[in-house]
Amino acid sequence: MSLPLYNCLLVDDEPPAREVLKRYLQKMPMLRLAGECANALQVIPFLHAHPVDIIFLDIQLPQVSGLELVRTLNHPVKIIFTTAFSEHALESYEVAATDYLLKPIRFERFAVAVHKALAALAPAGPVLAQAPTGSPAPVEPAAFLYFRADRKMVKVIVQDILFIESLKDYVKIVTVNGPVVTKHSLAALEALLPPTGFLRIHRSFIVATSHLYSYSATHVQVASTDLPIGKLYQREVTKILEAR
Repeated sequence: MSLPLYNCLLVDDEPPAREVLKRYLQKMPMLRLAGECANALQVIPFLHAHPVDIIFLDIQLPQVSGLELVRTLNHPVKIIFTTAFSEHALESYEVAATDYLLKPIRFERFAVAVHKALAALAPAGPVLAQAPTGSPAPVEPAAFLYFRADRKMVKVIVQDILFIESLKDYVKIVTVNGPVVTKHSLAALEALLPPTGFLRIHRSFIVATSHLYSYSATHVQVASTDLPIGKLYQREVTKILEAR
C-alpha cells in the first residue's frame, strides 16, 4: 500500500529560508513540495491552480503579512508559521495556525510541527490516486529516509523497518537488511514516520505493525524478536492491536 503524500507550499521572501525548509521536506517521505512563493500576493492564485495541504508561511512578508494572508484564506489548508519574531505567537494561534516555528528552525522542531499537521489531516488527508478497476496499480517508489551513520548518509526504506529502539542519545533502526544506529531522539524520529503503520509500545520502542508476528498483554514479537510493552502503553496498544 502506498503512503499518503501531502502537498506543501513554502512562502518566504528570503531564498535561504526556503532552502532550509526544502532540505527538511526531503527528509520526510510523506511530504511533497508543491511550490514556492516569495510573497503573499502569489499565494491565492497558486492555491487556485494547485492542491496544497500544508503552507509553511513566513509572517514578515512585503506588502501583505502572513497573518493578513491567513485571514483572507477560505482554502482548507494547515498553516505552520515560520518567523524570526516571537511576538506574533499569540496572534498566530488566534487564526488557528497548526504551529509556530521560530527561526533558525531546527529539524527536530520542524518534524514536530509536521506531525501535528499530519495528525489533523489524516482522517481526510489526500492519498495517491487509485488505478481504475481492472487496471494494474502503478508501481510507486518506496518511501525512504536518510540517516547519518558511520560517517555517511544511509538510506532506509520505510517499509523495511521492523522496529526502532532508543539508546539514550541514539536510536537503533532495525530493518530487514540489518540495524542502522544514528544520533536521534525517539520522539524526533517518531515524527518523521508516516502517521499510520507504526506503534509506540514502550518509552524505548516503536514497532512497524505490518511486521508484527504476535502479541500478548506484555510483549509483541516482531520477526524473531520479543519486545516489551510498557505498562503505561498496555491499554492503548492492546486496544489498537485488537481493532486491526
